[in-house]
Order: sequence, then C-alpha cells, then structure tokens
Amino acid sequence: MARLTRRSVLRGSAALGATRLLAAPHIARAAVTTASVWFAQGFVQDEDVALRKAVADYEKASGNKIELSIIPFAPERQKIISAITSGVVPDMIDSNPAEILQIYGWQDRWVDVSDVVETQKAQFSETALQAAQAYNSVTKKRATYGVPLRAAVVPCHIWKSLVEKAGMKLEDIPKTWDAYFDFFKKVQDNLRKQGERKVYGLGFQVTANGVDPYNLFMAFLLAYGGQDIVTKDGKLHLDDPKVKQAAIKATAYLGGAYRDGYVPPSAINWNDADDNNAFHAKLMVMEGAKNVTVAKEFLKYFIQPKVIGEFVELGLGRWLPVMPALAKSPFWQNPKDPHLKGYVQQGLLGATIPDYYVFNVAMAEVRTQHVWSLAMIDVAKDGGKPEAAIDKAFKRIEEIFAKYKMA
Repeated sequence: MARLTRRSVLRGSAALGATRLLAAPHIARAAVTTASVWFAQGFVQDEDVALRKAVADYEKASGNKIELSIIPFAPERQKIISAITSGVVPDMIDSNPAEILQIYGWQDRWVDVSDVVETQKAQFSETALQAAQAYNSVTKKRATYGVPLRAAVVPCHIWKSLVEKAGMKLEDIPKTWDAYFDFFKKVQDNLRKQGERKVYGLGFQVTANGVDPYNLFMAFLLAYGGQDIVTKDGKLHLDDPKVKQAAIKATAYLGGAYRDGYVPPSAINWNDADDNNAFHAKLMVMEGAKNVTVAKEFLKYFIQPKVIGEFVELGLGRWLPVMPALAKSPFWQNPKDPHLKGYVQQGLLGATIPDYYVFNVAMAEVRTQHVWSLAMIDVAKDGGKPEAAIDKAFKRIEEIFAKYKMA
C-alpha cells in the first residue's frame, strides 16, 4: 500500500551478493600499510556509522590505515566508471551497481580474492558464494572476485494503518501471488469511496530508470514459474514455454496495474537514486591497485562473523547477513519486531538464488538496457498486448546474449 509520495511497495533485491573485506586482524607487510576504500553512502546514517566503526576497529587492531571514502550512491557509480576507465583506481570498491562484479570480471579487471573468502567459506550461504563469482572471458573460467558482506531480497512493505482505514485486515490478505496484490487494489477502491485520492494500492516501479524495475520484474517472473530463464551454466532458455508464459504474465500484471490506475501516475518516471541500494553490497579489489595486501587484510578482518554481524545490525537491519548462523542473534530474533525475523527467514534461511547476471553477464546488459521495463511500459502506457511486448523483449535479449560467448 503506497502513498503517492512513497516510492514502492516492493523493494530490495532478488539476489545475494559479495564484498571484499578482511578477516583476522593481521598486521600487513611493513612496506604496505595503507589501503584506499570507496563505499556507497548508506540510506540511513547508521550504516555509515557502522562502517566507520568497523574501519576504526580494524585500524586499532592491525596498525594499518584505511583511507575510507563514503560517496553518495549515484555519484559513486560515475566515479567507479571513471576510475576504471582511467586506470587510477582505489584498492577496493563496493559493487555499485551490483552487476559490475560480473561486467568487469568478464573484462579481467578484478583481483581474485578466493583466499579471502576461504577464511570464512563455511559460514557463507551457498547463494552468497555463487554471487561472489564471475566468468572471466580472458582466462575462460569463473573465479571469486567478490567477498560477501550483506544481502537483500524483494520484500513487500505494507501500510497497516491504510489497510485498516479501508475497513480490511492484514489477516485477510490472500497467500497466493495475484490474489495477494489484488487485495491492495480493493484497499484502494475502498479508500477512494471514502474520498481519499492520493493513496494508491500498489507502488510498482513501472519505469525505465534505475535498478528497481528490473528487480520487480524478476520477482514476478520467478513467481510465475520463469526461474529457468538462465540456468547455472549460463545458458538462455527463451524457448521454454514456461519462461515465455511467465514473462507474459509478469508484463500483463505489472503494466496492467499501472494502466488501470492502481499505481501512482508518476511511477512511469521514477528513478531509484533515492531508493535503497536494492542489491547486495560487494567490495572488489581493483586490478592496478597499489595496496592489495592491506585491502585483503581488511577484508579478512571485516568478514569475521562477529565483525560483519555487528556491521549489518548497526545498519538497523536494512541489509541481511550472508551467514546463516548470524540469523540466530537476538537482533534478528527479536519478538518485539517480527519484521526482522520474517525478513531474515525470507532472504537468508529460505530458498534463495543470486541474480541471473551471476550465471551470465549478458543479463547485466539486459538489466542496464531496461528490456523488461520497456515491455511493461508498452502495456502500461501505450496499451500494447503483453504477448507482443514479450516477443519484442525476447528478440532483444537474444541479440544481447549473442555478444557474450562463454566456454
């Protein structure tokens, strides 16, 4: 349930992710004592406070120095591209946007950090470990280029007060997919009868800006049975009837909700720059960086369960841990806040998969070209048929995949 000023009902990410940070507080080689780190600014101040605390604790324990730059979300993206293009890079960056791990992994731009991940490998979820890998087109094999730090999924946020104002109860929400979202259309209808004109039942990001519409579409695609669109071997399966039907259903529902007035009119132009970073955080060690030794040392320290667990919790639980054992902490099991327990069950302990660009980097380009968004908009704004919109989208996806040949 969304007010016009609220960005979305569905927020977050369908994938787990990886970051690069250090484990035990070793003392790095004497000749190399400083590493530079770029990290996206948190969407709540507590996230930045937690990061600075982790850095300060590491510096005190190791004697090394971390030159930390916390940069606003959108400018950091531009700064990363400029750095990689020029070759003047920091020692570590977070994955912003998430798919750069796979994009630049394909181009052989990252340092392999499997030795860092190995220090805590048994602690990580399988999804987190998969998301830390990328296929390298130069070496013709996959390698670990990310270190898992935190994760997110695509949950639903609901205004209980608005549901009750409409004369309905949360307990009455159906448990099946379409019926679940149809419930909020009825909430909107009831509120309209009461004269409420600025509240919409759904906050779908039916737009071709940012990453949120891709995340949203993929959630619907999976819900409708399209989970095999790209398999773990990186192969595309647009010829699978179940995949096509799922894509058509997703396009029809999302575009139709906007067309029928259940999504704010401004959603067609939304950008997620002020929304959450809907994907797993990752830190990467940069190829061409000067102080990789300290960068790896910091990563090894950072991914110790106690350290990374505290980091995620101090960020108010906006992100999920990537180690199942951390879900047992009092923070995540707090009976006074059932949202946290439900979130960690859904996004960490339940069934999860990484995003499909982990299996084939071509899906990263599908994401950046907003192929799914354009299909939704064809239905939402232009009155097109979902079948025709998906035929057009599938053709473009096949063209993109043809550019990426994996051994």
